[in-house]
Amino acid sequence: MPKARVAILRTKPETVREDYHRLMNLARYQDHIDKSADTGLKVNISWHFFYPGSSTVPWQLDGVIGAMLKDGYAKDLLHACHNRTVVIDAHLGERENKQLDVVQRYGIRNVHLYEGEEWINVRDAVGDLAKKFLCLNEVFPKGFSIPKRFIGENIVHLPTMKTHVFTTTTGAMKNAFGGLLNEHRHWTHPVINETLVDLLMIQKKIHRGIFAVMDGTFAGDGPGPRCMVPHVKNVILASDDQVAIDAVAAKLMGFDPMTDCKFVKLAHDAGLGVGDPRDIELVGDVDAGKENWHFDGPYKALTFASKNQHRIYWGPLKKPVEWSLKTWLAPWAYVASVVYHDMFWYPRFAKERMAPIIESPWGKLFANWGKVAENERGFSDVGAANPALIEIGAKHFAEGMRLIGMAVKESPEMNARRRRAETRAH
Repeated sequence: MPKARVAILRTKPETVREDYHRLMNLARYQDHIDKSADTGLKVNISWHFFYPGSSTVPWQLDGVIGAMLKDGYAKDLLHACHNRTVVIDAHLGERENKQLDVVQRYGIRNVHLYEGEEWINVRDAVGDLAKKFLCLNEVFPKGFSIPKRFIGENIVHLPTMKTHVFTTTTGAMKNAFGGLLNEHRHWTHPVINETLVDLLMIQKKIHRGIFAVMDGTFAGDGPGPRCMVPHVKNVILASDDQVAIDAVAAKLMGFDPMTDCKFVKLAHDAGLGVGDPRDIELVGDVDAGKENWHFDGPYKALTFASKNQHRIYWGPLKKPVEWSLKTWLAPWAYVASVVYHDMFWYPRFAKERMAPIIESPWGKLFANWGKVAENERGFSDVGAANPALIEIGAKHFAEGMRLIGMAVKESPEMNARRRRAETRAH
């Protein structure tokens, strides 16, 4: 297998725009992203509330759009795209994480894949490739739907560096999970590693080009993708090889990607990319790529929620409980997730864990996004820290109550009941 190429740079607010442009060209993105095709910028929202390391940060999206426009990509062929889950409100997330500010500033399209977009059966999109799936045929015997607009367009993934309670780490490969699986994607959790490999097969079949730009200015350690310990790490990565960039990120966080990250090993063995760090060429600030951050990982201090998720999908609760997640009873799990994460964990722990990060240059830049001096290179003034960024009060409680209602109303099970009622009415 030929060597993969992963670009890595150290960055700071003063030069972050310039650094993203250099990073993407070091990774030769123009060789992989066709200028004549529509390009989706797959934004990551792992939590609708701002939490460092969890979701695409505004300077990441800003840097990618700015670099592409500078290199001659047409603005009307670019669009941000968002998925939706029953426990994450993408509209709230794009506002709270200031992604919408960037999209509106550049005037590119903003596509929410669950609103007005046509979805088609995966077997109609990929044909005989479906026979090679590791697990999705068993999880979804009748197939599943993917966005029709993805066929023939480029995709640029915008993940962040963080650990994950199901896959040890999460990055470029996992970023396709929400966009390529619509309803009932939680059914794949027991076989999540195999699912990510199947999704990469699909991407390679349907997309004109695939690229990933990963932000590690913040990085999250612990039971991610939400309840983590955030760190300031000041690095950014890019590659056309989704397996290789995830492998490099895992190694930086202190893991062996070929033994600790099953999805990386499976994809490497399937020839979908390079997961062995010995066969990955680092370019840019190569010394940064040799660091080891010695993260504890997701399993050392599982939260109450993640501990029980493991019990349900792989442990003693699998037989008595997991069946309910495939029936009309499933919304209990969505409500439980919102109550725990949004109404208990965030008000109880976020302020303490985020406080040091808010005082960092990146925390200040986030707090003052859109209000500070900027130029082509980056942001020469990041402004003052804003502790109010993490104040929890009545507004947060009211938002949490709304999200509980959303978790039930927008659940696949309720949507299916509405569709059946509409069918009977006609």
